[in-house]
Amino acid sequence: MIKSMTGFGKGEASVQNKKITVEVRSLNSKQLDLTVKLPSAYRRAEYDLRNLVSKALQRGKVDLFASVESPAAETSAHINKQAFDTYYTQIAAACAEHPGLSDAEGVKASIVQSVLRLPDVIAADGDTVSEAEHAALLRATEDALRRLDEFRTQEGAILIADLLHRVDKIETYKNEVTPFEKARTETIRARILDNLSKLPVETDTNRLEQEMIFYLEKLDITEEKVRLSNHCKYFREVAAGEECPGRKLGFIAQEMGREINTMGSKANETNIQILVVRMKDELEKIKEQVLNIL
Repeated sequence: MIKSMTGFGKGEASVQNKKITVEVRSLNSKQLDLTVKLPSAYRRAEYDLRNLVSKALQRGKVDLFASVESPAAETSAHINKQAFDTYYTQIAAACAEHPGLSDAEGVKASIVQSVLRLPDVIAADGDTVSEAEHAALLRATEDALRRLDEFRTQEGAILIADLLHRVDKIETYKNEVTPFEKARTETIRARILDNLSKLPVETDTNRLEQEMIFYLEKLDITEEKVRLSNHCKYFREVAAGEECPGRKLGFIAQEMGREINTMGSKANETNIQILVVRMKDELEKIKEQVLNIL
């Protein structure tokens, strides 16, 4: 099944009066380039989230955003009274050893402010996430990835339909070359004979015919047309039969380009050159779109 590398998915889960929202966006990239942005409380879950994403998405530049909403106005911070009492007692005792300092106005208030800045006095419960909340975060992520995959599948179907249509157009233009090939041969032969007739020399008719055949064989594009047809056929087979054919389709498009360029260099005929330009135009559009195929 063809999938695009561009997509968006959003998942939500509720637990303990909290609403967790996860959004996943992806763009085309040669490798999996994952960026995860989480609330500080969920940082410990980043490894699990990265595992989920890497299993679900093979390639692409992926951005994962997670947010949490709580309807109640609450704070997760609290004062560690035991630590506060220990720090306060020690600082107050140190101040008491200096009579001038212990009698100074506002010393107690200064001690309180200093103690509140010390480590472990103010702790945040938000740094610890319950198992239920962790599971809800994973569920929301899985839901977002599932929706992203649906989006990529839907867009992939549109992309491959457009690509196959352009491959058909290339083959159509290639088939339109055939009527001009015989006329091209006669035109080249007539031009050579006309130029020779203007020269004041005698020519060996048999040798001229041999050289003419050799020259026209070098301009023959039958092999290029056959190889181009095979590449078009292989393009369709890979698109229909492989799971993630993006890279391989890109390689096939390069091979198609080589055959079309060779046809153009051998053309020597205006109508054939026009058809080659049209084939190149369709091929460039194929190359652009293939970059978005997984």
